[in-house]
Amino acid sequence: MGRELVRQLIAQGCDVATCDIVEENLKETLNIGKKESPQGVKLMGSLCDVAKEEEVSNFREQVKDEFRTDHINLLFNNAGIGGGGSFVNSDQTEWERCFNICWFGVYNFSRVFLQMLVNSKEGHIINTSSVNGFRASLGGNIPHTAYSAAKFAVKGFTEALINDFRFNAPHLKASVVMPGWVGTDIALNTPKILGWKEPKDLSDEEIDEIREARIKFGELNSESNFSNDEFRRNLEASRTEYKKAPVSPAQAAETILDGVKNDHWRILIGRDAEALDQAVREEPLKAYDLDFSEKVWARLNQINS
Repeated sequence: MGRELVRQLIAQGCDVATCDIVEENLKETLNIGKKESPQGVKLMGSLCDVAKEEEVSNFREQVKDEFRTDHINLLFNNAGIGGGGSFVNSDQTEWERCFNICWFGVYNFSRVFLQMLVNSKEGHIINTSSVNGFRASLGGNIPHTAYSAAKFAVKGFTEALINDFRFNAPHLKASVVMPGWVGTDIALNTPKILGWKEPKDLSDEEIDEIREARIKFGELNSESNFSNDEFRRNLEASRTEYKKAPVSPAQAAETILDGVKNDHWRILIGRDAEALDQAVREEPLKAYDLDFSEKVWARLNQINS
């Protein structure tokens, strides 16, 4: 989604600065962007760990120097990874790494670039939350605590900024983006950032743990008799299969930019996001019932029909 935002912004004549924590991804974004960049449009990028305020501050200084400016008009906080599913069972370091990227990445960039936004004639912060900011569960009832906690924080922070800006910086606006299933590379990038093993390197004991967890959460039938090697291949395939979503990153970026242009403070992406939003609003006290996902699917079928 970040890469597509870069492409669409430069196509519309915006000078753009982008960052990434994965060097190969950053290079690909810059290569694509520079090939597509219209004459006179500037694009720069840098490696940056959004969870570290010092690196974000260094990135801001690079932006100032590269563009010879003291202001920006648009700030997109889009970085995110998965991991840290269970507060009970997940490794604390992994849990905090996911939370710090997904939440403190938004906070750090908003804090560090705030003065450059204030210096502009008009400015807009666009923060990417998630449908996991509506309901703190992945898919059906799978625990997703680090990511969900961060995405709820992003949603609440953005809504708070709307009111803060109204009184204290009326030339600034804020929008929260709530994507459903979008065909991004998050399933491929998360293992790189968290240092997870490749599926082919998992031991039989580790495969058994994953298998038991998937049976527990209803992702896998207890009678399924995949061999461990088949299971490894399925895990590898699932990382790329995630990209086969009903909404592409390009479509998501277009929806985001349309929302910003139309001053929408709340931007939902995908019919699944609309269905979950409606279902939670209608029956908030039942949002964590085990059969709630069935109601969401029913709602989604109504929207699709």
